[in-house]
Amino acid sequence: MTVKRESGRNVAVTGIQSPKPEPAPQRLRKSERREQILLELKLRPHLRISELAERFNVSTETVRRDFDALADDGLVARAHGGAMATGAGHYPGLDERAHARIGERERIGRRAAELVQEGETLMVDSGSTTIQFARALALRGTTCTVITNSIPVAMTLAQGPQQVLLCPGEYLPAESAVVGTDTLDYLARFNVDRCMIGASGLTEDGPSESVRGFAAVKRAMLGRAARRHLLIDAEKFGTRGLNAVGGPGDLDSVIVDRVPGPEIAGTLTAGGVEFIPAD
Repeated sequence: MTVKRESGRNVAVTGIQSPKPEPAPQRLRKSERREQILLELKLRPHLRISELAERFNVSTETVRRDFDALADDGLVARAHGGAMATGAGHYPGLDERAHARIGERERIGRRAAELVQEGETLMVDSGSTTIQFARALALRGTTCTVITNSIPVAMTLAQGPQQVLLCPGEYLPAESAVVGTDTLDYLARFNVDRCMIGASGLTEDGPSESVRGFAAVKRAMLGRAARRHLLIDAEKFGTRGLNAVGGPGDLDSVIVDRVPGPEIAGTLTAGGVEFIPAD
């Protein structure tokens, strides 16, 4: 009890408490932190590790690991003391790619659709060739379940008997697709019979990707599928995209309009990859 003097008499004052300390800011989950980083980079050209560590109430090492993971996924570019948004580059968008080598991609799509059995589960990523695969699969009427990050793939399969699950994520208008940590977290929930992916390029080291965030989505699909198929046309042989998707051991087959030369085909075949000509 505390006693204080008031108007010539002692007055007892009880119940006085020290002010409560302010609660520490709630820590975000890893996926939430990384989504916040991507949102910030839409508004600012550069983010510093020290600034985000203080804001998120985590160590600088934790933010550095976030930056490294996002850079590996092709979502940010590392810079001294922080990270910045990746450049858009000059890689053509989906609409432009969709109007090139249509005949070759149609044949690849039809051949890939022949591999799918009734009742199977699939993951299909975004791309001009995988859209042709979706069209062929819908026309064949194969009953299966398809998980995709591509809106055109989902819309195409909606015309057939397939059940379609569309991933959440950050929308890329030029690709009509979603990417990001929400997309990767969603894919990690499933195990599927097959995945069908495209790529920006194929060399003896394996497939690679130029579109921001696509390499991470492809790697996630390859990791969840029992049988892993790459759909790619000959124009992309020998091309290296910015981000590696995987090595020869990450693929079971490559479906092509024509088999590549011995440097690529020999190395990948030695790694256990089968080349399936569309014709």
